[in-house]
Amino acid sequence: MLGGCRQHDAAPQPGVAEVTVVTLKPQTVTIRRELPGRTTAYLIAEVRPQVNGIVKQRLFTEGALVRAGQALYQLDDATYRAEYGSAKANLAKAQAALVSTSMNAQRSAALAKVNVLSKQDNDNVHATWKQAEADVAAAQAALQSSAVVLGYARIVAPINGRIGKSSVTQGALVTANQPTALATVQQIDPLYVDITQSSHEMLQLRQQLANGALKETDDAPVKILLEDGSTYTHDGRLQFADVTVDPSTGSFSLRVVVPNPDGLLLPGMYVRAVLDKGVNPNGLLVPQQGITHDPKGDAIAMVIGKDSKVEQRKVHVSHALGDQWLVQDGLAPGDQVIVEGLQKIQPGVLVHATELAASASVAPHGA
Repeated sequence: MLGGCRQHDAAPQPGVAEVTVVTLKPQTVTIRRELPGRTTAYLIAEVRPQVNGIVKQRLFTEGALVRAGQALYQLDDATYRAEYGSAKANLAKAQAALVSTSMNAQRSAALAKVNVLSKQDNDNVHATWKQAEADVAAAQAALQSSAVVLGYARIVAPINGRIGKSSVTQGALVTANQPTALATVQQIDPLYVDITQSSHEMLQLRQQLANGALKETDDAPVKILLEDGSTYTHDGRLQFADVTVDPSTGSFSLRVVVPNPDGLLLPGMYVRAVLDKGVNPNGLLVPQQGITHDPKGDAIAMVIGKDSKVEQRKVHVSHALGDQWLVQDGLAPGDQVIVEGLQKIQPGVLVHATELAASASVAPHGA
């Protein structure tokens, strides 16, 4: 009777813990990085006067598209037209003098042959002829110079693009090489997106490419995310990466060229760029709930080992891909990582594993 009581009071043996696992399978994983950036005009040209004058007329509409060579401002050019006319008259005078000296040179040469004119006098006549030719050349250069100055009185667009507001109005006095631009023309199709990336990420990526963990993606398109989170219609193309790291931020610049035919993007807008950094042909993805951290901060995974008992593994993860981690070291294909029921287990505990449903374990192929 006493023996029966002792058997009834004994603690029952603990049952096998039920857990959910994910069996790791190698798969092709594209490493993507979302980086902040600002849009910048492809070309920027500030319109400034090259001569002094009064603005006679503004010939464009603010905010409109302009073409290279299109007239933007007309200055009062009366003075420059007078100078051009004077230079033109001086050229005509020099050309008339050249005709006269040329004829004199021909006559003197004929007289010198029959010894009617001395050699010295003949040389003087020919020297006067050459001087007249030089005067004509100088007058032509002066005419060209005055024509250039006269042309500067009509200020034209240096590039194709959209012009901003005008800083002057009709009647304003402008001066050559003044610090204030009359207007600014910006070409926004295509457009630049300047983004930044930390030098630590760049170093890590290059090391993975060097050791073969990642394969480089050539000419991969760059997706642009707008301020409202929507995806921009046109993909960009990475143009170059800067060779200098900013010492104050520890980051370097990347520049992306993006088509902008509809003019939706404007210079100065905040956007985010999604870049493909490399491809891991044998990547192992683990749901984030399957990776915990110990008091030292090391990443830990619980896996099912021999005899269906729990083993603790220290792992190294390199990238977050959506709701999963890309495992760099510590796990191998075929390992069963526990993702549910972690609060009920510890290393060495016997468990019964159920595979996570496929609908709950869909893994994105990038981040």
